[in-house]
Amino acid sequence: MKKALAEFLGTFWLVLGGCGSAVLAAVFPEVGIGLVGVSFAFGLTVLTIAYSLGHISGAHLNPAVTIGLWAGGRISSKDILPYVIAQVFGAITAAAVLYIIATGNGNVINSFAANGYGEHSPGGYNMISAIVTEFVMTFMFLLIIMGATDEKAPGGFAGLTIGLALTLIHLVSIPVTNTSVNPARSISQAVFVGGWALAQLWLFIIIPVAGAVAAAVLYRLLRKV
Repeated sequence: MKKALAEFLGTFWLVLGGCGSAVLAAVFPEVGIGLVGVSFAFGLTVLTIAYSLGHISGAHLNPAVTIGLWAGGRISSKDILPYVIAQVFGAITAAAVLYIIATGNGNVINSFAANGYGEHSPGGYNMISAIVTEFVMTFMFLLIIMGATDEKAPGGFAGLTIGLALTLIHLVSIPVTNTSVNPARSISQAVFVGGWALAQLWLFIIIPVAGAVAAAVLYRLLRKV
């Protein structure tokens, strides 16, 4: 229960901080933080939770990361379901809080930072671009996580490394899909947008998980060399 609660709170913070920056601050007139600011916001959420709650649950904050770490032999299969449930509910709770805040000035939520492709991609990128982007970015994210948390890695730097990795991932991929690499984050926004966001949600669940598992398998092979 302690681990699940830590994952709930951590994923809540990731969605509130990351998606909140995109919805509330990215295009604020004259002083908006833009894509660079949103990218750093996502990275900072992971960094801050890694050093505050990481010692409790490992600070996965992401179903793809949890499943990838299981494939990499880092966690037990019995932890997968509690972690994923906590992450999804934490993300949806954060999206609900963000919805209340975002509609407080009478505006509609529009895309609500949901992930999408085709006409719902920020840059108009098609489904193939979205699949490649989400697979490769999640693959690299999990590879970095596996390496940074390895017992042979320098101690104390994993949270910083992983947070900066997520920042870099967003800097590259926000224009393509609004950046998912995290099914819980995608589910939470799609629930409130509905329609097209729910119809395209499959990609942002299946592809990140596939990328994470592939990275975990590769890292295990590299570790044996």
